[in-house]
Amino acid sequence: MFKILFVCTGNICRSPTAEGIMRKIVKNRGLEGDIIVDSAGISSYHSGDAPDNRSVICAAKHGIDITDLRSRPIRREDFMKYDLILAMDKRNYEDLEYIRPQNDERYNYAKVELILRYAPEYGQEVPDPYYHDGFDRVYEMIESACQNILNMIISKKTTN
Repeated sequence: MFKILFVCTGNICRSPTAEGIMRKIVKNRGLEGDIIVDSAGISSYHSGDAPDNRSVICAAKHGIDITDLRSRPIRREDFMKYDLILAMDKRNYEDLEYIRPQNDERYNYAKVELILRYAPEYGQEVPDPYYHDGFDRVYEMIESACQNILNMIISKKTTN
């Protein structure tokens, strides 16, 4: 089983969108039992909140329902639980590495990367659409990365 955690600042825009997209792709490929997908935020400010309505609307346009998702902050144990933790931007990446407990090998299990490593044609960072409208573009970027992430996982499974 492969476990993926998507992380953005508040876990109400980008990371729940990524969770919804990846869940749909995983389901469409018949891999629901093989790949676990979740999302979290650096901040606990929105903890327990539903995704931003603009993210919900954007996802719905693509046949994805993210209304049941709720924001949660990143937890120390996430670094032991997930195989891959994907940050939406450099600040999130740096915050994750700062939050990751040091001097304990158990917390080094997760590989932390920028999500657009898997869709470099879009640059390095998924912009935060919260303060300026860009939800459709963010969706496009994340969807491309998620397709490539799943292809990478499948490729690794077949070579192991």
